[in-house]
Amino acid sequence: MPTPTLLTISGSLRKGSYNRMLLAQAVQAFGPAEVLDADLNLPLYDGDLEEASGIPAAVQTLVDQIAKADAIVIASPEYNKGMSGVLKNATDWVSRVPGGALAGKPIAIVAAAAGRTGGETARFMVMSNLLQMQARIVPGPAVLIAGAMNAFDEHGALKDEGSAKMLKTQMDNLRAAVG
Repeated sequence: MPTPTLLTISGSLRKGSYNRMLLAQAVQAFGPAEVLDADLNLPLYDGDLEEASGIPAAVQTLVDQIAKADAIVIASPEYNKGMSGVLKNATDWVSRVPGGALAGKPIAIVAAAAGRTGGETARFMVMSNLLQMQARIVPGPAVLIAGAMNAFDEHGALKDEGSAKMLKTQMDNLRAAVG
């Protein structure tokens, strides 16, 4: 099998976010791949904008990355017991582009959050949102990194061996889902 293409999507725009750290660990756990990083710095979804100007170039770039990807891993922070507005906005835009880019795509959803549940509610919301677009959510252990501010070492690696093992299992499941 040729080297798969893995798209990483962070629900946080912050360069040094815990979810970007978690994605870096996921990429390592996934193994050899061409890695694409999504940029969710998109305009807010607005039907009037869509009607007047069509799909923004940045949204089309994201849809093209999704189309090229053999697998996707999404890392979501949790804000106020929900998924980030950045990630929700991106899925809203993607859903507006004809062709159903997410339909059938194998996707693993992980989360890192400061709270004690590690982003469990955000992960569930992302999963629910993606199922509406017929994405193929890869089963596996729920990788939820609680107390994210203390979960990574100075090199960005997960400190907890159990969390690292669950992430490896989830990424093995994602790789296996690549058809």
